[in-house]
Amino acid sequence: MLLDAARTHLVLIDFQERLMPAIHEADKALKNAAILLEAAISLEIPVSVSEQYPRGLGPTITMLKEKIAENRIFEKSTFSAFREKTFRDAISQDSKNGRRQIVIAGTEAHICVLQTAIDLLDADYDVFMVSDAVSSRSPASVCAAHSRFVAAGGHWITTEMAVFEWLEKAGTPEFKALSALIK
Repeated sequence: MLLDAARTHLVLIDFQERLMPAIHEADKALKNAAILLEAAISLEIPVSVSEQYPRGLGPTITMLKEKIAENRIFEKSTFSAFREKTFRDAISQDSKNGRRQIVIAGTEAHICVLQTAIDLLDADYDVFMVSDAVSSRSPASVCAAHSRFVAAGGHWITTEMAVFEWLEKAGTPEFKALSALIK
């Protein structure tokens, strides 16, 4: 199954100021999350962002937060964002418009990202976890999350796979703008 921009919702999990210094290869995950966000904005894909206990872990990293509407950032105390009513309602509202493909990126891969992804799978969404835009404190935790996510029926993809599947073809203004981000 390929991604379809008209059927997708992008979810960014816990890219937070005080958490990111502890994350393995945080710069790579952030760079790729920013590419996904730019592509989503360009292609009019809805975006939802979670923040795990922001009083303790801080807000979403500025480079992402400044591009996201405030009403699309959801505070949570549960590890799975999908267990928070406001977040779940936002996803559900967009799914009524046919957006049942969820592209997910964030930290930590083996906790909040994985639990959110599995809850989404259990709710019959097609979930695509972006391998180069997720991370944890330990690379071993990312490997464990990968194995469990794929075994649960999820799709493990890369940032380039997501962007080029959303674009579908070359030669468009969106292709020119977004392919430049990948180089």
